[in-house]
Amino acid sequence: MKNTRREFLKLAAVSALGVGAGRLGFLGDAPAHAGALPTVANFEEGLKAKHWGMAIFSAKMTPELIEKCRTACHSEHNVPDIPGNKNIKWFWGASYEESFPTEHGHYLSEDVEHRQFPLLCNQCETPMCVKVCPTQATFQRPDGIVMMDFHRCIGCRYCMAGCPFGARSFNFQDPRPFIKHFNPQFPTRMRGVVEKCNFCAERLAVGKLPSCVEAAGGAIAFGDLADENSDVRKALREHFAIRRKPDAGTSPSVYYIL
Repeated sequence: MKNTRREFLKLAAVSALGVGAGRLGFLGDAPAHAGALPTVANFEEGLKAKHWGMAIFSAKMTPELIEKCRTACHSEHNVPDIPGNKNIKWFWGASYEESFPTEHGHYLSEDVEHRQFPLLCNQCETPMCVKVCPTQATFQRPDGIVMMDFHRCIGCRYCMAGCPFGARSFNFQDPRPFIKHFNPQFPTRMRGVVEKCNFCAERLAVGKLPSCVEAAGGAIAFGDLADENSDVRKALREHFAIRRKPDAGTSPSVYYIL
């Protein structure tokens, strides 16, 4: 009975996507470069984990590679490119001082000190953003990914105040006119809604790695932190890594290999 119900739900989800795509095609909104819609078989190949995590080989992340990853992420998720301080960011680069303000290396090498680090939502084990959200628009899945239900967000921005990493952005205006490459397979947001990185949960569901991981070409390890044989655990076992703002007590799932 459970399998029958699961199959029904998968078929319903795929059918809904198909209807949505059909409507987009009818309206002429779907771009020619849009990828094929996922099928039931794709969902059967979905990736699963007890605790998703990421390890970033920071020495390999040049500014050019960070920009490549940013473009891949923002194109995948319809993140608008808005000039000025109202810009929306899911993936971006920052200096060592901005990335690790509580890690004061008195004799830090110049290479590390002047390096640019890729930043994104840390998918914290104890996310403050979940605790302070009054509508449960922000919630945590059993596999550790901190998600957002954009329809529940009322724009109070408590989550932005609660996040110690500045990983959330607020739409002060309608973001849709600023989207350069529209992806019909991911929802757009509207004015008054907060948004952030979701570890590409929609890609994991169909067996794909996060877009930034693919774009990084081996500079980012991703996998199940609970699995000692996973790529991310192997990277952390063989290299020294730090996390951002450990004193905040949120236990990030993103590690930086120096």
